[in-house]
Amino acid sequence: MADQEPNGLGEGTQYLGAAMRFAGAVVMFLFAGLALDRWLGLTPLFTLIGALGGAGLGFLSVYREFRADQESLKSWSDKPRR
Repeated sequence: MADQEPNGLGEGTQYLGAAMRFAGAVVMFLFAGLALDRWLGLTPLFTLIGALGGAGLGFLSVYREFRADQESLKSWSDKPRR
């Protein structure tokens, strides 16, 4: 069983998870800004700030994960083979 090739299922789950985390950050901050705008009775100032802030923080989270993944792949490929 250990010598079998992987069947390809689950190869894209890392990217799907990153996309869901990015979208979740945008939506979460957007709704937080919307709630703050309604509570303070303002124009959509905090809604826009929340959407842009969520996009920025979501992008930073995804970027850091992929950079760490590239570093781990690089260090893994540098190991000597038997």
